[in-house]
Amino acid sequence: MAGRLEGASKMRGIGRVIWIVLDGVGAGELPDADVYGDRGAHTLAHTAEAVGGLSLPNFEDLGLGNLAEMRGLRARPDAKGAFGRMREASPGKDSTTGHWELAGIILEKPFPLYPEGFPPEVVEEFERRIGREVLGNRPASGTRIIEELGEEHMRTGKPILYTSADSVFQLAAHKEVIPLEELYRMCRVARELLQGEHAVSRVIARPFVGRPGSFRRVGEERLDLSLPPPRPTVLDLCREAGLPVVGVGKVGDLFSGRGFLRSPHTSGNAETMSRLLDEVRAGGDGVIMANLVDFDMLYGHRRDPRGFASALREVDGFLPRLKEAMRPDDLLLLVSDHGCDPTFRGTDHTREHGILLLWWSSISRGVDLGTRGTFADVGRSLAGRRGKEPGRPPGSGRLAPRRYQFRSHALMSCGDPGSMRPRPWGCWGPAGRVKGL
Repeated sequence: MAGRLEGASKMRGIGRVIWIVLDGVGAGELPDADVYGDRGAHTLAHTAEAVGGLSLPNFEDLGLGNLAEMRGLRARPDAKGAFGRMREASPGKDSTTGHWELAGIILEKPFPLYPEGFPPEVVEEFERRIGREVLGNRPASGTRIIEELGEEHMRTGKPILYTSADSVFQLAAHKEVIPLEELYRMCRVARELLQGEHAVSRVIARPFVGRPGSFRRVGEERLDLSLPPPRPTVLDLCREAGLPVVGVGKVGDLFSGRGFLRSPHTSGNAETMSRLLDEVRAGGDGVIMANLVDFDMLYGHRRDPRGFASALREVDGFLPRLKEAMRPDDLLLLVSDHGCDPTFRGTDHTREHGILLLWWSSISRGVDLGTRGTFADVGRSLAGRRGKEPGRPPGSGRLAPRRYQFRSHALMSCGDPGSMRPRPWGCWGPAGRVKGL
């Protein structure tokens, strides 16, 4: 049962939500992990074991070590954050599914997958529309297929098409062979084509530079063309209510731009953290949402636990600077969207629990949020809405303490799901209720 959050009653409302997604930082296999071939996956614990232990004092202070046994991380009964894990209720284990569920949408069926590559009718129609043949058309690691086919691509001008265990149509091209805007155009053609039964979650442009043997992808010029969410997310509701939503990194692309005032691309974690800090220091209300992609893109898929551990330490070192920049009424929310165990077989995502860590300045003692029934508890809490999404699993609910509401604007509604009138934030789920807020 969750404890009482001492000192939180001093907060009269939330000024902003600073919402950070640690892309691929999973917290242990989900009950259905065997369906996905992921039985035994645990991104955090296996990373810790592979490097001889993790030292993450600031994450530890928020309660990360309380989520599971992880070498080097202590369980902290005196943690100064709210902590828990979340089950993914939607089928799948990709970034779009995870982010959409975090924002309140639970999918009923997974996006289509192509373990044998895309069917001829799709590839031939795509080639006809762009006026070029393609290379590849198989599941592959992006860095590996570029090394394998990059030289032929440079000789022939044919873009490299590949997919993965996720629902993605990825197109790679050297910037000197296919200019960036032309690559983007080809990807938009693919997005228009891939509808209905072939509606993949994302079409991704993967520009690269260099020479054979030393090709390098240009992460800041990557373009993700996601399907638009099938209905409004909490981000749409925020914007409709006059609350600005600012993205940092790839988050805007994952929602097809919906709900965001802006969401500039970044080259990786370092630039994302720098821009995030600038946004926090700039003031204002609303939501700042960032995605730290290096865990997934650079280290998880490449099965590099040492790099993964190093990235965790960098973010851990960033947290004190972020907290210092926050105002007393800001809420920090740290979550993850799926696993990407860098010690696991293969190169793909892993079906795991998401992490859930919350902090604000007046908290003096933490609370165990338990295991939430869905990632969507996050979106429901921010919107103060209940029962809107389909198939709410047992054990789901809202996370927000009872009197929290955004300053000046109201999304909160404990009653009518369509109401935008000011209402208290909702109640805790079965892990316990936080009283006195």
